Amino acid sequence: MPRLFAALEIPHHAATHLSMLRGGLSGARWIDMENYHLTLRFIGDIEHHMADEVAHALERVHRRPFMMGFSGLGAFGGKKPHSVFAVPTGCPDLYDLQAEIAGICRRLGLAPDPRKFTPHVTLARLRNASPGAVANYLSVRGGFYVPPFRVDRFVLMSSRDSVGGGPYLVEESYPLSRETGMARPAASASAPAFMSS
Repeated sequence: MPRLFAALEIPHHAATHLSMLRGGLSGARWIDMENYHLTLRFIGDIEHHMADEVAHALERVHRRPFMMGFSGLGAFGGKKPHSVFAVPTGCPDLYDLQAEIAGICRRLGLAPDPRKFTPHVTLARLRNASPGAVANYLSVRGGFYVPPFRVDRFVLMSSRDSVGGGPYLVEESYPLSRETGMARPAASASAPAFMSS
């Protein structure tokens, strides 16, 4: 049973910028740069037949490519911080894409994500990090900037049942294009995208 989520990949040059933020925070377990991503919709552990339905349904998304960068940091958890993340620059197209994917998942009958969509790229997961230390880290490192890059596809990723932070596998990719007549190549009918192990 795959654990799935729709996401944006972070290109190598942008991930390199983000990786320079590693270090300087006690209790942080830093995410490997090859596992950086921005989750659009967490889908969760679903049966293989439903995973195939999701993979095919996401082919209906037809949106234009857009530009996105990063500016600033944040932390989840309040007085008990559990992760540090990079904040993408304001981007209406990102929210529109996320809303369309969430709508497709809703129409397939998947349980809604109880969390409000907060676009971010997790840089570190925290264990026993003090709020003061996290606040200091955010203050010292928070002025960084990653120039905008072109987002021209989103992906369906799977992850292993682990503590988090990868490894992640791209199961399907979906190019962003206004050209609705340009059909995406279909998955082979003889080999379902998600084979049971």
